[in-house]
Amino acid sequence: MKLYHGSNVEVNNPKILSNLRALDFGAGFYLTSSKEQAAKWAKIVSRRRRKGKPTLNIFNYNEASLITLNVLRFETANEEWLDFVVNNRKELMSENPHDLVIGPVANDSTLPVIDDYMSGVYTKKEAVKRLLPQNLTDQYAFLTRNALQLLSFEGSEML
Repeated sequence: MKLYHGSNVEVNNPKILSNLRALDFGAGFYLTSSKEQAAKWAKIVSRRRRKGKPTLNIFNYNEASLITLNVLRFETANEEWLDFVVNNRKELMSENPHDLVIGPVANDSTLPVIDDYMSGVYTKKEAVKRLLPQNLTDQYAFLTRNALQLLSFEGSEML
């Protein structure tokens, strides 16, 4: 399966960086199956960092190898997904036992809903109701070295 990572540089040797900011699924190397989403992210990262060029990094991974990992998969932005994302964003997770977490990505349109839920404006049920109709792309958070070993770098494209 092909996965994409948007950046301002070529990333042929992915690493898990410590949490520089609170991310949906914790500290890890994030990819998506959506080429468009990764390209959009590459442009955002390049603009924010003011260096490098938008770069689409292309990886392959063997889905059959997932049986060797502790994988948490969220099929949709449901209550369990919301709790998991909020706990990571609030940095309440003491240690994530998973090697790989797969699920919807919180994007610009979902973040206000998540923020309002975190500040008590919405109940969990109301927040999920507002999240479900949104067409969210996926994200794959490779959280351990074991998980990263399943990735093989195929190349990159300058955007």
